[in-house]
Amino acid sequence: MILVLDAGNTNIVLGLYEGKELIADWRLSTDPIRTADEYGIQVIQLFLQNKLDPSDVEGVIISSVVPNIMYSIEHMILKYFEVKPIIVGPGVKTGINIKYDNPKEVGADRIVNAVSAHEIYKKPLIIIDFGTATTFCAVTAAGDYLGGTICPGIKISSDALFQRAAKLPRVELIKPNTVICKNTVSSMQAGIIYGYGGLVDCIVNNIKKEMNDLGEKDAFVVATGGLAKLISEEAKTIDVIDPFLTLEGLRLIYEKNREQNF
Repeated sequence: MILVLDAGNTNIVLGLYEGKELIADWRLSTDPIRTADEYGIQVIQLFLQNKLDPSDVEGVIISSVVPNIMYSIEHMILKYFEVKPIIVGPGVKTGINIKYDNPKEVGADRIVNAVSAHEIYKKPLIIIDFGTATTFCAVTAAGDYLGGTICPGIKISSDALFQRAAKLPRVELIKPNTVICKNTVSSMQAGIIYGYGGLVDCIVNNIKKEMNDLGEKDAFVVATGGLAKLISEEAKTIDVIDPFLTLEGLRLIYEKNREQNF
């Protein structure tokens, strides 16, 4: 079995693969002060609750955009699984050609998503990841990572409204039926959800125009992340939602680099 971990600013998402089949997935909160043992106890307990044997894990791969938790995560893997993990970063084979000014600046999660989507769809792509930040990535049919856009995530935007406006409450992220709302909570929800849908469509349409100019016609739009489904109900440019895009990308990168673990 292969254990894959994607460490984001808000959550750590874990997946367990048997061959090409995802047999379990979990989500933990990202906590920079948590120790290797604390993470280890949590992860081992997840295995046991699902009647899975941690000793069956033969390989581990990690992507992270949170450097200050990597010491704990790496040592957790070494101590509790007795495996040296592959860390997505410079020197790891991905099959993606990064066209960024400085390739080292590209978040590991964005590369992992690009690998996964390119392998699955084999066409010009725009990949949207609704995480702590929302990222838009442009990938050619040949697998060139062109770059993209980063904007504040939906929850960040919602929290900023609550924190900076004294009379506005924190609201649940659900879509009201109308844009002309008759109470403060619904008004905020409409602004966040409908507004974010418009943001997504505007950015996607502009990326499509730039890709068309490069000969990458009719880019296919793939969305992932916890709030992808909610926003896709309003954003008209999203073609498909793939909640396991990142986990599948990690599995694919592991397969390209598995000799590092042997």
